[in-house]
Amino acid sequence: MGIERFKYIAIEGVIGAGKTTLASMLSKSLGSSIIMEEFDQNPFLEEFYNDPERYAFQTQLFFLLNRFNQLQELRQTDIFKQTVVSDYIFEKDRIFATLNLSPKEMKLYDGIARLMEKEISAPDIVIYLQASTAKLMNNIRKRGRSFEKNMKLEYIDALNELYTKFFFHYNKAPLLVIHTDDIDFEHSDFDYQDILQEISHHQGGTRYYIPRKQN
Repeated sequence: MGIERFKYIAIEGVIGAGKTTLASMLSKSLGSSIIMEEFDQNPFLEEFYNDPERYAFQTQLFFLLNRFNQLQELRQTDIFKQTVVSDYIFEKDRIFATLNLSPKEMKLYDGIARLMEKEISAPDIVIYLQASTAKLMNNIRKRGRSFEKNMKLEYIDALNELYTKFFFHYNKAPLLVIHTDDIDFEHSDFDYQDILQEISHHQGGTRYYIPRKQN
């Protein structure tokens, strides 16, 4: 059975991992619909990067509500007939909240998030694009988004560590972890086809995959 058996595919990774790029490519290959993070709609995001302590809660709450609304719409779609690719999973918001919020803020956030999580469908497969902090920082600089210009290496490094811990214990859906430091699936068809083949062959549970290099 091929990749078509997965009707709800979610791509995950730290900021700069390439999840939106891969989600867009998969959507095009499969002729599927796509759900993408609407980070540019968050009115608090730029202020957060300039003053994290002041704007963290507003930023997280906006993302939480926005992602919930997007994925609630997915539940009303007949995913048995139409494939959907997403560039995030709902639980990712908690990773950011853990890093960004104070204990009191986190307690309030957690109560809201747990109620919402009960209403969210799990993907058929999650693809986690794992990368070193150096690779992530290089990708962030290359894409040149204005609100990311002051992104600190320490922040991305801490986030990367939290992602690694989260996905080490993740068991809500079949998980494919792909190490991406030495590949360029956006510009190399060999790398992209290799990833497609690995997704197609994934049978369940968690699999860690280091892509093969072209001779």
